[in-house]
Amino acid sequence: MTTETVLVINSGSSSIKYKMINLADGQAIASGIVEQIGEKESRIKHVYGSVEKKLTRSVRDHLEGMAVVEELFEQVGPPLEDSNVIGVGHRIVQGGPYFSGPAVIDQRVYELIQELCPLGPLHNPAHLKGIDAAKRILPDVPHVAVFDTAFFNQLPNKAATYALKQDVAEKYRIRRYGAHGTSHQYVSERVSSILGRKDLKQIVLHLGNGASASAVVCGKPFDTSMGLTPLQGLVMGGRTGDIDPATVFHLYREAGMSIDEIDDLFNKQSGMKGLTGHNDMREVWDMVLSGDQNARAAMDIYQHRLLQYVGAYYAVMGGLDALTFTAGVGENDPRVRSELCESLAFLGVKIDLELNEEHFRREAIISTPDSSVKVLVVPTNEELAIAQQVHSLVK
Repeated sequence: MTTETVLVINSGSSSIKYKMINLADGQAIASGIVEQIGEKESRIKHVYGSVEKKLTRSVRDHLEGMAVVEELFEQVGPPLEDSNVIGVGHRIVQGGPYFSGPAVIDQRVYELIQELCPLGPLHNPAHLKGIDAAKRILPDVPHVAVFDTAFFNQLPNKAATYALKQDVAEKYRIRRYGAHGTSHQYVSERVSSILGRKDLKQIVLHLGNGASASAVVCGKPFDTSMGLTPLQGLVMGGRTGDIDPATVFHLYREAGMSIDEIDDLFNKQSGMKGLTGHNDMREVWDMVLSGDQNARAAMDIYQHRLLQYVGAYYAVMGGLDALTFTAGVGENDPRVRSELCESLAFLGVKIDLELNEEHFRREAIISTPDSSVKVLVVPTNEELAIAQQVHSLVK
């Protein structure tokens, strides 16, 4: 294989997701996942062309998981040594104040990712395990960190700074870092390309199990909904999103809950799951369509929060040219899109209901020609964005 490729790795606390990207056309050559690492039986899937291999076996840790990945590339294809891998891109959630772009992972970068573990306790330690494991199977190519927070490292101070006593904020590095930055950057750049304008005032809604909104002006981030951690902002699958911080004090004092219990409650047991028992929007819609009033109320809460952020960003940007839906819910849920756009009719937002009902696996404008705001569906492609950043840095 002569085409240059990049292996993109997203290492989670109990999983390794990976994708090999062909730099010539941006397509995935192979992809897979090793999940439930450390449990009695791990689930493994590898896809290469029309061949898909699934198996279950015990995978004790990430080092063993990456050995399984190497084995699958050898057995199913394509062999790593024949794939012209020019670099490995590692998705890193928290880059703190240090990184506004990708970085080759040398000892200093590795130590900074490690230093930032308190700001990303669920993610950064797992990323470090993935880096260690991947360097064992591909020791002779550059390994590059691509940070979810990098795009929002450029936020204006007025958006990034909390009204907290500043010596405390500075000592403990408390500010708005945002998340999903790779997705927001990729999608907003695609929208500029589709519409042929670089001077756009954009809102990007990355709606998945984790969800975030961003305001982007002339290609630069202007505001974003996630904060110090990915907990702040929109209603999500299992996260509360915005909530009065004093709720922590109340639950500690009145319910006797520990900080760890409150952390778990806010991050994993709340959001749509806490409201309906389900974090999958398809199941929530099934409940709504069956007449479940509790599910309908939950969807109203979800939509209300979306509307709040769109309205706020319209105000802070002084207008809006493009509203874009992306990620799992944003790309595939026409009811979420139509309900929000109906609520935005006062701004002159109009969508073509037939176009909106189609299931998109491609970029599309779903607004009517006379809509005051262009409304788009743009599938995010974080792996491609990571591969492109690796390529630009390595080359």
